[in-house]
Amino acid sequence: MVDRPDCHFKHPPPAYAQEEYDICVYGGTSAGVIAAYTAAKMGKSVVLVVPDGHIGGLSSGGLGQTDIGNKQAIGGLSRDFYRRLGKIYGKEEAWKFEPGAAAKVFSDYLEEAAVPVIYDKRVAKVRKKKGEITSVQLHPTDGTNNRKQVISAKIYLDCTYEGDLMALAGVTYTVGREDNSIYNETLNGYQLPEYLKQSGRHQFPDGVSPYRIPGDPSSGLLYGISNATPGKTGEGDRKVQAYNFRICLTDSAENRIPVTRPPDYDSTKYELLARLFKAQPQMTGPNDYFIWSRMPNRKTDVNNRGGFSTDMIGANYNWPEASFEERKEIFEDHVSYTKGLLYFVKTDPRVPARLQEFVSQWGYPKDEYVDHGHFTPQLYIREGRRMVGEYVMTEHNCTGERLVSDPIGMAAYTMDSHNVQRIVVNGMVKNEGNVEVGKFPPYPISYGAITPKQEECTNLLVPVSLSASHIAFGSIRMEPVFMILGQSAAIAASQAINEDKAVQDINYNQLKAALLENKQVLGAKQSKQ
Repeated sequence: MVDRPDCHFKHPPPAYAQEEYDICVYGGTSAGVIAAYTAAKMGKSVVLVVPDGHIGGLSSGGLGQTDIGNKQAIGGLSRDFYRRLGKIYGKEEAWKFEPGAAAKVFSDYLEEAAVPVIYDKRVAKVRKKKGEITSVQLHPTDGTNNRKQVISAKIYLDCTYEGDLMALAGVTYTVGREDNSIYNETLNGYQLPEYLKQSGRHQFPDGVSPYRIPGDPSSGLLYGISNATPGKTGEGDRKVQAYNFRICLTDSAENRIPVTRPPDYDSTKYELLARLFKAQPQMTGPNDYFIWSRMPNRKTDVNNRGGFSTDMIGANYNWPEASFEERKEIFEDHVSYTKGLLYFVKTDPRVPARLQEFVSQWGYPKDEYVDHGHFTPQLYIREGRRMVGEYVMTEHNCTGERLVSDPIGMAAYTMDSHNVQRIVVNGMVKNEGNVEVGKFPPYPISYGAITPKQEECTNLLVPVSLSASHIAFGSIRMEPVFMILGQSAAIAASQAINEDKAVQDINYNQLKAALLENKQVLGAKQSKQ
């Protein structure tokens, strides 16, 4: 159901169309859809605001190779999502799926709960009184007209990847990597992995020149290489781990649109990849340069792998706090880079024959993203703003060294960061920032991690851009976990309304009981639910 405020009024419509709800969910991510569905099923009036018009975030945007770590940690509606996908494919659960299948499941949730959805509008202003959000003002995301809308709610949920509502509400947040010293961590900040050693599968081997003329610094740096100086291990900064697209392709001749030369194609953007081919001649297959995961019906979820791949390293630093106009430019830069990369691998004579022959068999699927030129509208926002809330999840929570007393769900993935920058080290090109450290059991996430500090805001919950250090967020930030946290946030919001309390003051034991009743997994004792 699309909310069209102009149809509620006689012409001419007013400049402001105020509406009131119990709960306003901002962001059409997987967490946002699940939160809105949960709130509606709990008898609350709810509205879902989708600023980019896309429902389901990464889960319907190409990420079909589900990152889970441990399925036993996934409960509630998050597990239900994968079971609904299973029905589409004739199995109990489906953890590999097509974008269109996920989009259908998310659409079904919204239709079943009769959730009104406002598409293509963004929060421009937040009004607060004594630490409580009283209303949000929505403007058209693309800025094509001045039709504004005001939404009032008792509780607000920021389910965006970027934390846009949270920031406008004046809640403390951070961007980038903390120094290891801040939370006494070991894996935060600057990290320079060794080639093919721990966390070094996405590194360049020694000897690859970063200069346009190999060995000649005066010739300038190749495209994509920063002139930043190397740092010290664990040193913090405001740089953001790389984004990319999870690419859906097909090798079905009937369903395939060929990869063609982009209008702005520039082969020099991929000179480093050509040098990487030369530096590691033994690596000639598709899975040496991509994670080429097969999805149902002859499709893919293609992800980043190696020293030079689909991650556009260093091009996203401004995204978390950028305007929507600036984000559009960054998005288009990533599209250009990605489509150019596929064309380069398909056509450039320097590409290993085995890799080139394989990639040449694939193209964009005719039956996916029909309204978006058959290419995903969802950039992989691996990290945006991160709230600094009532409780900060850190590396110590991931390893089990520190347990929380108010769990609302479990995380189970490796502490993971993609590369953050590509720099010159001792005259050689190196990627910096990649971390992959796991081998720990599932661990609980604190309710305090989705709750702002009480003095800052009393009726907001943030289940996606939650309160966590960079490296802990790298473990938590998986789509199944976001759905878990979206459901738990909606249950907590409903309880806060029922108790007429600040979100920070609700009775946790009652919340815990409600979460377990909704089949959330909160710890080892509940892991088989």
